[in-house]
Order: sequence, then structure tokens, then C-alpha cells
Amino acid sequence: MSTYRSKALKALQEYDKTPTQIANDSDIRMSHISNVLKELKDCGVAECINENERKNRIYRLTPLGRDIVKNLD
Repeated sequence: MSTYRSKALKALQEYDKTPTQIANDSDIRMSHISNVLKELKDCGVAECINENERKNRIYRLTPLGRDIVKNLD
């Protein structure tokens, strides 16, 4: 797993967040966050809970994502 993906997963383990919050908490540039979140969604590790919104989308871990985060440490 890439460093960006693992940092994003760790940032999401606390509570649901917007991409900006994930970027700030994980020290990932905003230009990379959308790609990281898309990869996590495609793998079934994260999900967007308000997909129809254009701004302030909120992401959270799926049960699979929570299991993966537990094993990262």
C-alpha cells in the first residue's frame, strides 16, 4: 500500500471527513487527495456518504477499511 493511501486511511479512522480535512490531517497535498480517495473507493476501503454533492463531500471507512487500518500499525 502506498504511503498516501495509508496516511489517508489513518486520517479517516477517527471520524468522517471532507477531502480538505483528510489532506490537512495526513499532510497530503490537495492535488493528490482526489486520486487517493478514488483508489480507496474503487478498492472498497472508503466510501463517500453524500456522493451527489459537488462540494464538501464526506468520506468514511468501510468495514473492510477499518480492518485494514487496525493492521497498519
